[in-house]
Amino acid sequence: MFFDELQPFVKEFASEPIAFLGGFVSGVLRLDLAEEPVKTWLGDTVVSSEASSSNSNGDDNNGSSSGPQSITIE
Repeated sequence: MFFDELQPFVKEFASEPIAFLGGFVSGVLRLDLAEEPVKTWLGDTVVSSEASSSNSNGDDNNGSSSGPQSITIE
């Protein structure tokens, strides 16, 4: 019973341990993600994460890169 409630946290931790721990620590310390030192670090981390994930996905678009894309969620 108790383990069923913890299962989503374990899945997130297993898939992205550094991001999970960073979010957990920022929540515990009540850090504001919009403040400058955290905002800059978070932006650098996201950019490097996107670059590594796009490289690991293979060459889906024959080497041409169209840059960042935006999506809308309704």
